[in-house]
Amino acid sequence: MTDATPQNSPKSAPADRATEGPFDEAEANPVRPYIDLGGIKVLPRDGLNLRLEVEEQTKRIVAVGLDYADSTLQIQPFAAPRSGGLWEETREQIRQQIRQQGGRVEEREGPLGPELLAEVPVVAGPDGGAGKRIARFVGVDGPRWFLRGVIGGAAAADVDAAAKIEDLFRSIVVVRGTSPMPPRDLIPLRMPATPGTA
Repeated sequence: MTDATPQNSPKSAPADRATEGPFDEAEANPVRPYIDLGGIKVLPRDGLNLRLEVEEQTKRIVAVGLDYADSTLQIQPFAAPRSGGLWEETREQIRQQIRQQGGRVEEREGPLGPELLAEVPVVAGPDGGAGKRIARFVGVDGPRWFLRGVIGGAAAADVDAAAKIEDLFRSIVVVRGTSPMPPRDLIPLRMPATPGTA
């Protein structure tokens, strides 16, 4: 453990992030036909289904869910300080939450950097069988933003599915915008424009 203050946590990102993603808006290829969701842009691909997760009270979109390769990827973009990263601190918070829920969690080095592999107890369904859900928590610190992903389904354990989901995660473009935002604030997400409407 270091005694670094949260503001000075080092950024955590793959060494080739600027060229292989996840991308900052300034690094993205402007010609590619992205689906614009405000705080992030997603590159469409065959077999990709997109879901928006909405907070009931505020009707605010709080996450984007992507279903692909028999897997799920939930994405959230956050504002981050220019100087440091949020992933180190966020991993510790996730670890504590999972342990409080009675789950198990281990940290490992993944293709995107440090990640958490969690086994979370699932509430019993109508058939009465309670089970466990395996999830991978990944995060990448970019310039003034932090992108968090939660991977479930086949990609939590299967190498081929994992490679497809990691590629999907790395194709995401984060649109931080220029307005000042406190670190850890969710970068606003919105419904994609329907093709053919202004």
